Amino acid sequence: MSDLFAPEGGYAVRILDLSGANGAEPVETITGFPSLEHANAFARRYVRDSIERCRAPKATPEAVLAAWHMFGEDAEITPTADQAWRSANELADFAARPTGDAEERNWRILDPRADTDDDDEDDEEEEEEEDRPG
Repeated sequence: MSDLFAPEGGYAVRILDLSGANGAEPVETITGFPSLEHANAFARRYVRDSIERCRAPKATPEAVLAAWHMFGEDAEITPTADQAWRSANELADFAARPTGDAEERNWRILDPRADTDDDDEDDEEEEEEEDRPG
């Protein structure tokens, strides 16, 4: 259970381009996850969305996985933790079972960068209200 709370600086999720276009380096590293649960949920939804974007109509699970391995994106949690989510544990299920639930793919709502963007917008709105005459 000690893995659930983030180390100093929080957990990060590395996004990996499976096409190899970026070599072994991640496409991006998203930082600021305050808990392992938050990082796990983000990584899981990110990969689920990537698999669904690679799914062709009427594709077999094998074809979905082949397309994902060629064109998809994987997600890894760092630092590595015993209870960190790993895509290998759910890939076969994701490929076999298309999701009809948009929430399963909505990684954006869990993106810690969105919190920062919202805070910045709130700060800007407050400054504008203070600057208004009246």
